[in-house]
Amino acid sequence: MADLQDDLPTSSEVGEEDGLPDDPFGEEHASLERAHALLAAHPVADGYSGLPWALRHLPWYDLELGEAAVDTDVPRMREGHVGVLFWSLHLPEGPGDGRATAATLEQLDQMRSVIEAHPEGLRLVRTAGQIIDARNCGRVAVLPGPAHATALDGSLGLLRILHALGLRVLTLAGTAWAGAEGLTRFGEEVVREMNRLGVLADVSGASAATAERVLALSKTPVLCTRSAARALRPHPANLPDATLAALGAAKGLCMVPLTAEQTGPTVHDVACHLDHVRDVAGPECVGLSGTYDSGAAHPRDLADASRYPHLIAELLRRGWSETELALLTWGNVQRVLRSADFTARAAQHRREAPYAKSAELDTP
Repeated sequence: MADLQDDLPTSSEVGEEDGLPDDPFGEEHASLERAHALLAAHPVADGYSGLPWALRHLPWYDLELGEAAVDTDVPRMREGHVGVLFWSLHLPEGPGDGRATAATLEQLDQMRSVIEAHPEGLRLVRTAGQIIDARNCGRVAVLPGPAHATALDGSLGLLRILHALGLRVLTLAGTAWAGAEGLTRFGEEVVREMNRLGVLADVSGASAATAERVLALSKTPVLCTRSAARALRPHPANLPDATLAALGAAKGLCMVPLTAEQTGPTVHDVACHLDHVRDVAGPECVGLSGTYDSGAAHPRDLADASRYPHLIAELLRRGWSETELALLTWGNVQRVLRSADFTARAAQHRREAPYAKSAELDTP
C-alpha cells in the first residue's frame, strides 16, 4: 500500500495537470482497506447478540443464505469479520413472570436448534481453543451467554446445570442476592462457584456495590457486556471512571455497546467512548458489544453486523495502533476466556461443588 501511495500524484499535481479537486474520501478509503486487512487477521468478538430472541418471532429463516428480517446473518457477519458471537439468553420482557429458569432453558434449546440448522456457518463453542478451531474451519463461533442470574432461582445446582448445557456468562444484577447493597453470602458463593466452573461474571447494570464486591472476590476477569463511559453519556448502565479504573486494574473487560442510547447516534460517538475506556482502564480492558437484534437503535453507519470495518477505520484515523485494535476486537476476549478456563481447572482440584441455597445462607 505504501508503494502505491508513493506513486500517486500530489494534490498540487492533480490540480495543475487535471484541474480536478482533491479526493475528500482518499483517507477514508485507505483506512477502510486497512480495517478489513486487520479484521481478517483479528476478527471481532461480539459481546452481546439478541439474535436467539429475534428469531423466535420468524416463521422461517435462513441465516446462511441471508435474512433481512434481522441485523445478523452469516453473510453479514463474514462481511463484518465477526469471529465470535456471545448469544444473549436474557429475557426482553423481564423475569417477573416467574419463568426465568424455564425461559432460559428454552432459549438454550432454541440456540442449539439454530446452530444445528446452520452447520456451514455457525458452531457452538465453550472455550477459547474451540473458538480458534471454529475460525480455522470458516465458522462463526457461538458462545452461550450472558443469561440473567434470576434463572438460578437461588440454587447453585441450577448454575451447574446451565453450565453443563453450555452457559459461559451470567449477569449478576437484579436479584435479591446481588442488589443495591452488594452481594449477600449466597451471592458470594455464586461468584466462587462461577470461578470453579469457568462461568464469567457480567456486572453490566449491577449496582456499584455489587460490581465492587465481584471485582474484589472473583479470581477470573469480570465482564461488563454492555457498558460505555458514563463521563460521556450518563446512561445508568454506563460505568463511572472509578469503576472503569477498578475494572482495568482487575484485568476485566468493558465491552462497549453499539447503541445510540448508550453511546450516541454516530460512529464518532462510539469511537469517543472506546477512546475514553482505553484511556481510563487501559487497552487490555476494552472490547465490543454489537447488541444487534436486541431491540436497540444503532448509530448511523453501524446498522448491522457487517459494519464493524467502518468503526475500526474510524479508530485507525484516530491513531489507534494495530496492537490496540487487535486487543479490542479479538485478543482481550481470548485472554478472558483462557483465564477463566485455567482458573476453573485449578479450582476443581481444590474445591468440591457446594450445595447451599440462598434461603439457607441468607436467612437471618
